[in-house]
Amino acid sequence: MTDDSSPDRAFRLNTRPLLVGGALMGVAGLVGLAGIAVAGTALAAAARDWAGRQEVPPSELARQHWSRAKAATTAGASAWRNGTREQIVQP
Repeated sequence: MTDDSSPDRAFRLNTRPLLVGGALMGVAGLVGLAGIAVAGTALAAAARDWAGRQEVPPSELARQHWSRAKAATTAGASAWRNGTREQIVQP
């Protein structure tokens, strides 16, 4: 019978490469976060510049589209409930 706990058959793990790999992944994560921050700042600045150059501010444009959508929804619901004149008036 063989002894499974003998030093020749034991699972040996070199922890130094694991620690180095973990440290490198941590550094890469920090560099990635820094890149995301820089790119996000550039995109936000470009969006602010674009919004400032519009004839109609984006908030007003959104308000106009929202009111149009509400009116269309109201008209559609009314037509659904009441029908159209073509359906009511019969020749």
